[in-house]
Order: sequence, then structure tokens, then C-alpha cells
Amino acid sequence: MQTNTRILAHEFEYLDPNTLDEALDLLDRYQDKNTKILAGGTDLLVKMKTANLKPDYLINIKNIQELNFITYKEDEGLKIGAVASLSRVERCEEIKTKYPALYEATKSMAAIAVKNMGTVAGNLCNGSPAADTAPPLIVYGAKVKLISNRGERVVPVEEFFIGVGKTLISSDELLTQVDIPELDKNTGSSFLKIGRVKADISKINLAVCLKRGDNVCEDCKIVVGSVAEKPIRVKGAENILIKQPFTSNLLGEATEKAAEEIRPITDVRSTVEYRYEITKVMAKEAIKLAWERSGGKI
Repeated sequence: MQTNTRILAHEFEYLDPNTLDEALDLLDRYQDKNTKILAGGTDLLVKMKTANLKPDYLINIKNIQELNFITYKEDEGLKIGAVASLSRVERCEEIKTKYPALYEATKSMAAIAVKNMGTVAGNLCNGSPAADTAPPLIVYGAKVKLISNRGERVVPVEEFFIGVGKTLISSDELLTQVDIPELDKNTGSSFLKIGRVKADISKINLAVCLKRGDNVCEDCKIVVGSVAEKPIRVKGAENILIKQPFTSNLLGEATEKAAEEIRPITDVRSTVEYRYEITKVMAKEAIKLAWERSGGKI
């Protein structure tokens, strides 16, 4: 029988807290039930309509104003609240100029209507290996704040993903904000994505952030998404670049190594063979672009 994707066919209790404390109390009360958080709903509601996801309780956090913020300070870096929309992230001038990989990732995502609803926090909590905000956040060394009535903890985004659709967040916890540190001078970053059509889910996405010292790559992080069970750093490729004079030959070695480190599968969006080959192309272009943005030349 064909699924009607316009309705939610099962019953659930809808809860609408106005404060963070109220939301945490609800999560604590219903942590042993099938409870889901609604922020933008662009992933959750689709799953509820088409993927047999049937929560007993739905906690809407969209009206919690203390979670709706984007702030930047030079000594503190960037902070993005859990319900700040992707469209707000895309319009933020500090993100565009200081964190261009995150800006490019957000710009590449979905249609305008979806970006007006979706959030960075939701994109992470969905746990998808193809999450477009994950690679830039990981290369920037971003962390997420997880809060419950038991207390709070801060987790690097790199450690937050643990498998397909799985994250470290506990059933009584709420991801309240994403923190990105201030970047050093002479740092450059970039993000690239390939999808079947514009704004589609990624066949592959890739982010780079590197720090330049004269003509030497002092530090580098490269993260590839949609090529394993979670977004992964290709550390072998990073190590080829670090502490070495930046040359075309070195760039070629790093891109070959990046393709060796991924673990892609064939699925409805792409094939193993394509993902291996396009990783080389994308890594080369993204590393080169990040190097140029750091002020470097080849």
C-alpha cells in the first residue's frame, strides 16, 4: 500500500514548552518512552510520514527563545543556538567571512523553505553520514553542548557521530548550542558538495581547514561525508600536508591518500567507484581553495 506523505497517520502527544527548563523536565519525564525533539522538523517529519517512525511524544522546542541565537565574539568564537534556522546561518555576515566552509555548506542545503525551518542542531542530531554541516564543523573543531537535568557536557562534533543515524546524545539530553572556536590568522577553509541535483542530499561532501605559515601547511583537517557510516577525517592525507612546503606534487599525494581512506558503499545516490574517483577531484579542489584563502600560493 502506498504511503500518504501528506499526513501523520499515527497518534502521539504533542508537547510545547516555552523555556529550556520546561523542555528538560519533559525529556526527563519521558526519557524511557519513544520521545523525539522537534526543532525544524525537516528530517523528523519526513521520517514520521515515510520511514515508519512512530514517536509517543513529540517535544517542540521551536518556541524556546533562549535557544534562538547566533553570536560571534573575537575572543569566544561563534555560537549557534539549537533553534536558529539554517537561513539565519546563511545570512550571518560573520559566518560568511570568517567561517566560509560552514556558509558554503548551508548555502548548498535544500530549498529556501526548508532552510527557513531546518537547524544546524537538527542536521547533526539526525545522525546522517551525509549531513552537510558536519564536515565544516568538524574541521573547525566545533563542539556541541548537551544539557539534561543531570547536568551538562560538551562534546566535539567529531565524536558526536557514532554510526548511521546514531549520535552520542542520551534520551534525556537536549543539544542546546554549537560552539566554533575563533580561528587563527592565516587560516583558510572550504566546502564542496556533489548531489544528484542542486540542494539534494550529498553523494559526497568534503570540508578542509588549514593553517599556513609562509609556504608551509602548519596544520590541516580534512573531513569527508557520505563515504562511511559517519563523516570521517582522512588523517593520512592531513599528515602528508602538515609541516611540509605546499607544492602541486604534495597536493597530488594528499588527494590520492584521501581516496584510499574512505569506506564508501553503492546506494541509490551513487556508486563506490564514483565516490572513490570524485573524492580525489574534490579533495584537490577544496585543499587548493583553502590554501588560497589562507593567503598561500602554489
